[in-house]
Amino acid sequence: MRKHPVLGRIADYVFAIVFILAGWQLTAMAVHNPVLPGPFDAFPMVAQYFDELWPAFLVSLYRVVVAMLIGTVLAIPLGLACGRSPRADAVFAPILYFLYPLPKVVLLPVLIVLLGLADAPKIVLIAITVFFQVLVTVRDASKSVPEQSILSMRSLGASRLDIYRHAIVPATLPELFTALRISSGTAVAILFFAEGIAGSTGLGYFIVNAWALLAYPKMFAGIIAMALLGVILYELFDVAERRLTRWRRV
Repeated sequence: MRKHPVLGRIADYVFAIVFILAGWQLTAMAVHNPVLPGPFDAFPMVAQYFDELWPAFLVSLYRVVVAMLIGTVLAIPLGLACGRSPRADAVFAPILYFLYPLPKVVLLPVLIVLLGLADAPKIVLIAITVFFQVLVTVRDASKSVPEQSILSMRSLGASRLDIYRHAIVPATLPELFTALRISSGTAVAILFFAEGIAGSTGLGYFIVNAWALLAYPKMFAGIIAMALLGVILYELFDVAERRLTRWRRV
């Protein structure tokens, strides 16, 4: 009997949650240190500090979504151009090879000086990181489209737009969503760093502030909320991929 996809997904998450909570509880019991409270101590803190967590969650969600949207929208056309045009690739590839390995978090002090302490430096920092990850993936994926497929479409009278729409873009979508799922985790990590170092709002600030006050259960409530943020982003990209690449399951 075939398992229902939604029910199967829920069952997978339930198993994962139980496994993580069991490991967390056993580790907390083994360490026996206030810095690592068990889940039964941390989860009630989510409800207790909900009035503080919810606004912080919304602020962090706004920052990471806007940043990922900006980085992705800018990276896709340039990645397609570099992947399909040897001339464009010859111009941008050396720049890409030089800038891609650079840890983008080192730019935070510069962005703070230029843009202040509000949302802008955090959004720009995440957008830059996502931009390069998506750019490299889209470039390589579009470059790997078989030339025979392109020639076949041209022989049938397809225009350049038709080739991109029906061949190149569909071929790059799976790799694009893989990059976005990976980037979502990186984006949340950078968000925590940026909010914790240079911020007074958001989940990163909430966690660091609780840590400074030695309020470890409260700190873990923030960690749970930030983990939930990452899971939501990951799941949204996964759902979008399944809907936009249905042809892969035909």
